[in-house]
Amino acid sequence: MANYPLTFSNKDNEVLTTLSKSKSNIWVLELQGAKDSRLTGEMCQKGILPALDIVEKEWRNQWREASVSNEKKKGAGSGALVITGRLSQNKFFSNGFDYPEVIGTPGWGFIVNNFNPILARLMSFPIPIVAALNGHTYAAGFMLALACDYRVMTSGRAWACMNEVHFGAPLPHSFSAILQEKARHPQLVRAIALEGKQFTPQELVAHGLVDKLADGGSQDVLQTAVDLAETVSVNASNGVWGLIKKGIYGETLHAISQDIRQIMPVEEDAAMRAKL
Repeated sequence: MANYPLTFSNKDNEVLTTLSKSKSNIWVLELQGAKDSRLTGEMCQKGILPALDIVEKEWRNQWREASVSNEKKKGAGSGALVITGRLSQNKFFSNGFDYPEVIGTPGWGFIVNNFNPILARLMSFPIPIVAALNGHTYAAGFMLALACDYRVMTSGRAWACMNEVHFGAPLPHSFSAILQEKARHPQLVRAIALEGKQFTPQELVAHGLVDKLADGGSQDVLQTAVDLAETVSVNASNGVWGLIKKGIYGETLHAISQDIRQIMPVEEDAAMRAKL
């Protein structure tokens, strides 16, 4: 078993994420990196994915031990993961991608190689995942939260928003698929994707996109999320949580795996100019 807390850093020894445990079966992944937890390529590849590997490996080892035990206790093999923004501040869960890095990557390579693997992993992860939204949750940060199973958010001054329509970025197919899976209602999808509406925590609860609100700062949001994680962790005990997710989210997971290069506005305009 790992010696917690674990830190994941880049080549310059800057901490990207920290993985800790609140109990033997509850893991907490803190997004750090930049002050607003930007989802850079390094954050994805060296901070998030390796941490998910460790959580899954440890949980599976615990689940196997519980499965063969002659004295199986209630809740044995349970587990849950909480993902939160930087805990030393109360302003951001994640402010999304480092957009210059995204558009500087040839084709649609940044999304396909760095972020889609995280989305697919979360949408099929074998234990419940609770997003602790301790501040603004924008663009790819909002998508990361939606890919989790539950969401707890600060009740204070914070918004969630997919603002790509405002800065001229088409949504990756993976984003569209998850949005339609989790938001469902056409008017809600329109408000999120086509209007770039900023949602308050209270509005997100009303739309069913956030499960609980927490008063106070980041530590209060985290504690509420950990409490929820402990409650739902027992649902992993029989080993079917991830298998059921793969079934109910099958079409979305297929869409994520099929993501291809996105056509940009200038390219579409050039094609339409030739046609019209």
